[in-house]
Amino acid sequence: MLDPRPVIHLIGLLTLALGALMLLPLALDLAAATGNAQGFASASFITCIAGGVAALSTRQALARGLGRRQSFLLTAGVWAVLPAFGALPFVLGAPNANWTHAYFEAMSGLTTTGTTVFVGLDDMPPGVLLWRSILQWLGGLGIIIVALVFLPVLRVGGMQHFQSEAFDTMGKVMPRVYDISSALLQVYVGLTLLAILAYMAFGMPGFDALNHGLTTIATGGFSTRDGSFGDFTGPLEYVAVVFMILAGLPFIRYIQLVGGSFGALWQDVQVRAFLRWVGYAIAVVVVYRLMTSEATQWDVLRGTAFNVVTLFTGTGYGSEDVEGWGDFPLIVVILVGFIGAATASTGCALKVFRFLVLFEAIKTRIRQLRSPNQVLAVKLGGKRLSEDVISSVIVLFTVFFAGFVLLAFGLTLTGLPTRTAITAAWTAICNVGPVFGPEVGATGAVDGFPDTAKWLMIGGMYLGRLEVLAVLVLLQPRFWRG
Repeated sequence: MLDPRPVIHLIGLLTLALGALMLLPLALDLAAATGNAQGFASASFITCIAGGVAALSTRQALARGLGRRQSFLLTAGVWAVLPAFGALPFVLGAPNANWTHAYFEAMSGLTTTGTTVFVGLDDMPPGVLLWRSILQWLGGLGIIIVALVFLPVLRVGGMQHFQSEAFDTMGKVMPRVYDISSALLQVYVGLTLLAILAYMAFGMPGFDALNHGLTTIATGGFSTRDGSFGDFTGPLEYVAVVFMILAGLPFIRYIQLVGGSFGALWQDVQVRAFLRWVGYAIAVVVVYRLMTSEATQWDVLRGTAFNVVTLFTGTGYGSEDVEGWGDFPLIVVILVGFIGAATASTGCALKVFRFLVLFEAIKTRIRQLRSPNQVLAVKLGGKRLSEDVISSVIVLFTVFFAGFVLLAFGLTLTGLPTRTAITAAWTAICNVGPVFGPEVGATGAVDGFPDTAKWLMIGGMYLGRLEVLAVLVLLQPRFWRG
């Protein structure tokens, strides 16, 4: 029988930490005299009590470490439980949201999706804005840890290919999670500080720079303004592009870089592919827009680079009306949204690595058909890919796109037009952020969607962020036996 106590203990500790972090926006709202501090105080108290009780009641549970099945349960449990507590400040204080809206916003934050149901951000208490950014920053860090520690052990989506590079996490999970988390935290904090300082250096106000620094490195996309990044056009867009790309690269390479392995980053085949594909996407959209737009070439280049990169990495900021560019650019940005950034980054969607595996498997299969007597191995970056990696990637593609189709169909049943339902399903399961359609508010908020549609999108965000298979395995009865 599966012992859930180690999982409850770890989720309790994380919940306790989440409650403690609520003291930061509480202090900010106290200083700003917004009258909203009470909401954070109540939410923090409830969260700390719940987390403390869960952790203390299972404090001896980790003596034997964390097994494979418990790792599945932990990855699924964290992203279901923490949004529930992260939503409390939105219910108990401004904007006094109902539970559907509060949980949607918290799930969107912790999964780094960036779709919002809140309007009136320009007048929102600063503590609320900071809390939204903190949720995304925590979610970005968490998903890197999951990608480097848990998914390789769980053999989900081909991530076992990275097992040796992720400090060899074979066997019990917990002995290595602390080492990896510590190294990742240093790199993650360093990049965040650099982003904040760069935004400030190029003229962004300090509070806006703090929030956008947090959500840029998390590739989350929550903003302090209803107009998103549209209030910061100009050189700041180029600053954002640089840091969104940095956040979309594998964090394991940064750790190796700090450790003295200076060639590790550029030698990574998916890094080179990601940068090439970003360049190709920007180029084709720029050419199209120059042929169809009256804007200057530099405005076209700046706006295109920013909005393509923000959707490629799944950050989800917006500075222009992408729908207004035409159908071809819209198709391009939706396609790159499916690809996402590099594996073991804060980016979203299927990831560059998996597309490379798929392309190499297809090319090898075609060569095999031409030379049936020749034994050919599928290789990526000079390393042979095992059959279980290839099959894992193919299964993930199949399940991912099946989930997308089912989610889009479900959203149409709620009354959303087909175009809106498709982009809502895309943005949810790919954790991208924007939804395109006339039903979306002027600020990009989806507060006008039916509640059923919002809960379907919550499910899509959850499945997409946890690589789908890591959740579906819990539905198998045999998982809970033995």
